[in-house]
Amino acid sequence: MELKKHQDQRLPERKGQKRKLEEEIEEEQREISAVEEAAAAPYGEARKVILNEVYAQVNILNSTFSWDEAHRATAKRATHVLAELAKNEEVVNLIVEGGAVPALVKHLQVPPSSETDHDTSKPFEHEVEKGSAFALGLLAVKPEHQQLIVDAGALSHLVSLLKRQRDVHKDGSDSRAVNSVIRRAADAITNLAHENSSIKTRVRMEGGIPPLVELLEFTDTKVQRAAAGALRTLAFKNDENKNQIVECNALPALILMLRSDAAAIHYEAVGVIGNLVHSSPSIKREVLAAGALQPVIGLLSSCCSESQREAALLLGQFAATDSDCKVHIVQRGAVQPLIEMLQSPDVQLREMSAFALGRLAQDTHNQAGIAHNGGLVPLLKLLDSKNGSLQHNAAFSLYGLADNEDNVSDFISVGGVQKLQDGEFTVQVLNHLLYLMRVAEKAVQRRVALALAHLCSPDDQRAIFINNWLDLLLGLLGSSSPKQQLDGAIALYRLANKATTLSPVDAAPPSPTPQVYLGEQYVNNATLSDVTFLVEGRRFYAHRICLLASSDAFRAMFDGGYRVRSCNCADVMVYQQFFVSLLGKELCCVSPLIVDVKLNGIRSNEKDARDIEIPNIRWEVFELMMRFIYTGSVDVTLGIAQDLLRAADQYLLEGLKRLCEYTIAQDITLENISSMYELSEAFHAISLRHRCILFILEQFDKLTDKPRHSQLIHRIIPEIRDYFDKALAKPNQHNSRL
Repeated sequence: MELKKHQDQRLPERKGQKRKLEEEIEEEQREISAVEEAAAAPYGEARKVILNEVYAQVNILNSTFSWDEAHRATAKRATHVLAELAKNEEVVNLIVEGGAVPALVKHLQVPPSSETDHDTSKPFEHEVEKGSAFALGLLAVKPEHQQLIVDAGALSHLVSLLKRQRDVHKDGSDSRAVNSVIRRAADAITNLAHENSSIKTRVRMEGGIPPLVELLEFTDTKVQRAAAGALRTLAFKNDENKNQIVECNALPALILMLRSDAAAIHYEAVGVIGNLVHSSPSIKREVLAAGALQPVIGLLSSCCSESQREAALLLGQFAATDSDCKVHIVQRGAVQPLIEMLQSPDVQLREMSAFALGRLAQDTHNQAGIAHNGGLVPLLKLLDSKNGSLQHNAAFSLYGLADNEDNVSDFISVGGVQKLQDGEFTVQVLNHLLYLMRVAEKAVQRRVALALAHLCSPDDQRAIFINNWLDLLLGLLGSSSPKQQLDGAIALYRLANKATTLSPVDAAPPSPTPQVYLGEQYVNNATLSDVTFLVEGRRFYAHRICLLASSDAFRAMFDGGYRVRSCNCADVMVYQQFFVSLLGKELCCVSPLIVDVKLNGIRSNEKDARDIEIPNIRWEVFELMMRFIYTGSVDVTLGIAQDLLRAADQYLLEGLKRLCEYTIAQDITLENISSMYELSEAFHAISLRHRCILFILEQFDKLTDKPRHSQLIHRIIPEIRDYFDKALAKPNQHNSRL
């Protein structure tokens, strides 16, 4: 009876607390709703309203740091409002701008106890700290705010919060409230350290790793998951953090979590282990010794695709440890689920399973087993993928499987050879063929070289033929067997078509001298002319400055008449301005390296000019040559091209030579190929010579009936080598995969 009376007395009190709580929730909801309505307003107005709301909540936090119940309730509501706002990434910057970070960091701590406080009760204990940690974690999602939050002192408070709440939990206090604040603190650390190496190190220096490792053993799965998420982030690419996590004895708890029925738990656990073993062979061995292998293999059959992916990646890392580990992985049943994952619609699952199988296939004991379990067909299908990493991993697996003689018949029966012929060459198959070229007998080497010339992609041919393997094809050209000669010619032409070939216009080296183009109007113009040429008895007016800049041949011609010196930039600019003032026209492409004429050497008096006779060049050829010197371009017709080429070679005009070679190359035929090649040799016409080589390779079968065919072939073999050395050394527009 007395008990009932006591309960009746407390009933109004409980009802009053309930109403009070409901009122607080309603007030908080009204504030959040008001901000959400403001966010939907025009940008300028919304920004102002949100900033005002942030200022208001910050002021509340700055003025309510005490154990007063009203203060605690108001502070709790303020942290919740800021956290709700921070869920919208577009508002995060405004929250930071409004000064929320220092205020929230302050409330990660418990308020100081007043001397007048006689009541030991602590209203809303853990709630304000939880709200602050939650809000700061959301702000830390943006990398630009991470350091600001850390500099405000958040890390040390978050770590202290983990330690303090861990101790409170051991004392048997309100576990639900404790678990919530621990989870929010761990999540905040995760977001702060995400892709931030210095903050990861700061967490370790602040002592954050040991309490996080202890939290892995909590019964609350949300806490376990949050702690594992933080450790996963801290372990990524940070060797000191990895070592401390292992030293704190995290492995037993993590391996136990791998066996959890909760997908969220085993996903985080396998992620932590994956980051621990990455590039850390010693930790990898410790993880295997701790018994991680079998539960990781078990995750390959998980309903959680993320855990499957992480498990496959981790098995691939385990397989790189040693041959025994590769065998153990296969013996414990990993192959079949990995092959099934190759056919998943999830691209990342296919990529990671191909990666794991590729590592396993590097052991001879596993190669036949993978093929026998049906791995060949799905791996071959992956070669069609547009995903480069997926294609690479599949090819790496096939390379390992093809290394086993027991798999050859299966490889052929499922169309593997045809698949490789139809598609682009992959780096692994390519490496295997290159290996054959190194170790096989000469006949096999030649067959492989012929196949590679036909099948390899433009990206791969440079790696294959840039060094020694070109000799195999050139050797076929010099063979006494007509068939071998033809095979070699066809392969070389196919290779040339795929190479980054040199255009006939661009093949020759550029002119070594800079150019000064006076323009069309000064061609054979007596204005300011200071030199006259006699060509076929006719006078041609020219300007020494233009000729001196065009080639070393004219420099040598005028060396006796004018003193020539090297000049600096200032000299060139002064002289250029002087000449422009005379001609009223700017000069093109004047370089500081130009050899110019002294100012006192310029004379326009007719008595000082001298006629220079030009023998053995027709007027129209000389006029075209001079037009090129003055303008930088000229139309070259087939009828005059060879004479103009001879003149261009005589006067060292490389640009004009290239134009002539291009025109002449259009007229190569079966009947004149020998004379064309001789012409290219006589005038060192590199691009014309290269075009002759391509024509010979392309028309090889038709040239066999022509006289002196054999002599021509043997004559051009050194030049073919030179051509391919240049073509293959020039980078392709795509990056080579080797």
